Amino acid sequence: MNANRRSFICAMAGVAALSGLGLSEVANAQSNEPIRIGLIYSKQGPGAAIGQYLQRGSELAVEQAGRKVLGRPIELVWLDEPNPQVSQQNMQRLIDENKVVAVVGGNYSSSALAMMSVANREKIPLILTGAAASEITGKSCSRYTFRTQATVPVQMEGLMPYVSQIGKKVYFITASYAFGQDILRASRALLKKVGATEVGVDEVPINTADYSSYILKIRQAKPDVVVGGLVGGDFSNFLKQWNEMGMKDKIPYAAIAVTDTDFWDVGTQASTGIYVKPWYFKNTKNTEAEKKMSADFQKKYNEPPSDKTWSGWMGMRALLESIEAAKSTDAKAIVTELEKWKNSEEAFPFFFRDWDHQMVRPAVIVGVKKQISDKWDYFDVLKNTSESAADTEKAFGTKEEVGCNMPAL
Repeated sequence: MNANRRSFICAMAGVAALSGLGLSEVANAQSNEPIRIGLIYSKQGPGAAIGQYLQRGSELAVEQAGRKVLGRPIELVWLDEPNPQVSQQNMQRLIDENKVVAVVGGNYSSSALAMMSVANREKIPLILTGAAASEITGKSCSRYTFRTQATVPVQMEGLMPYVSQIGKKVYFITASYAFGQDILRASRALLKKVGATEVGVDEVPINTADYSSYILKIRQAKPDVVVGGLVGGDFSNFLKQWNEMGMKDKIPYAAIAVTDTDFWDVGTQASTGIYVKPWYFKNTKNTEAEKKMSADFQKKYNEPPSDKTWSGWMGMRALLESIEAAKSTDAKAIVTELEKWKNSEEAFPFFFRDWDHQMVRPAVIVGVKKQISDKWDYFDVLKNTSESAADTEKAFGTKEEVGCNMPAL
């Protein structure tokens, strides 16, 4: 042992003795210090319900882990996701003030992209559980960011064949930010493939309350089907007004990245359409772990989990399992284990691809039931977006197609 090391240990022993603690007690105090993990989910605005279910899913994963990781207590710190600027500031705050080892969150693609810049700069692992814009794991990919949601192109590839079976004239109504713009790009690229044409488009500002003018434009265009890309309360408002203006049974509606809470808010009378979503609590193919999660959630909240609950739960599970595998809270060690993480509970394993950090897993295509008798169960499960491991990997694209060029750790 060198002189400097010996002097340091002696000094520490002296400090401990003066404070009335032994060295073993100092070590024990450090081992009991909580490991803090940040959450960034909406607490207000049109995404508040989504944020709540994402947070509940992440919280449930922590509870199922015994509220400990590496033998230490887990402390969750939940900050808001109201817009990209504040989400970015809250990401920085979690790192600087709360000293988190990682962050789980990000439902809106615009906020997620803003949060990613902080994660990359500060070298803190970030698991995005809702954002679907392809650039997140494409041209803007980051070594410190992982994403559970299927990309927009993957979801549209699953949806558009159904759209073309309904009719060939398509009208688009999407949110006017990265997510909506991605839907337009992906859908337009598929129109020729499915033999359809575009007859109109609207890009709608977030927090739009009145959709009547947009609905009148759609009515005048006389499309065979409407393809949507609205989120949270915006989607709920649209669907309610779509029904009020007598459009529900006149022009079919189809969309991706919807969530169960949207429909629980809309109600049984106004709900309609075909959708792509990451998970459904009534899917007979759900794993035993997913069924247990559903039962635990039902017991705690007296209602079933939404697909956002699943996303928050799975994102947190992957993080906690990777921290355990790393045997460390070191950011690089966690990232390395997330790149190796794999869930083998389903028909074929799903995982984060090591070269773009996209979770490779089929989404599920559902249709609103003709008769809804259960206030929670709105959908018939139609099929997965892909039916084999090989088809799923192919659907998510090659490195050249995705465009992610990630630097080394």
